[in-house]
Formats: sequence, C-alpha cells, structure tokens
Amino acid sequence: MRESLIQGAIRAHLINEGWFVVKLINTSKPGMPDLMALKDGKVIFFEVKTDKGRVSKLQEHHIEGLNTMGVPAHVVRSVSQVKDILSQL
Repeated sequence: MRESLIQGAIRAHLINEGWFVVKLINTSKPGMPDLMALKDGKVIFFEVKTDKGRVSKLQEHHIEGLNTMGVPAHVVRSVSQVKDILSQL
C-alpha cells in the first residue's frame, strides 16, 4: 500500500477519535514527522512509512529529539499501530 493511502487512513482515524490533525509539509525543519495530532492538551507526532519504507537519519534525529523533550513521536506503518499507541496515552 502506498504511504499516502496509509497516511490518509491514519488521519481519518485520528480525526474520528477527536484529534486535530495537521499534515506537516515543507516545514522550516526538514525531516520532521508527517503528522501532528492534538487533543485535550496533548500533542503527538507520527512519521508514516510503508512496510518497506525506511526512516532517514534526519527523521530519526528529529523523532529522538522530540521524544527527549517529552513530546511523543513515533514511526507508524498502520492504523493498528496508531491505535496501540493511543491506547497507552
């Protein structure tokens, strides 16, 4: 499945669960995760990849940096993974 289709399904799920979702395009920080979701004072970032998709070194750097700051950031490949992450919040 193409990354754009996975991303669309994830966005739809998050919105359905009451999250405000922003697709990050052309940010001033290349390598930032694809999606930012906000709800009830919480923020979480998702880098969406296909089953075979690879995370770049820059993406890894930003995801690690966000997590170090206490801002959850995850690489996800399916809606199921997003559901698992949200169930732990």
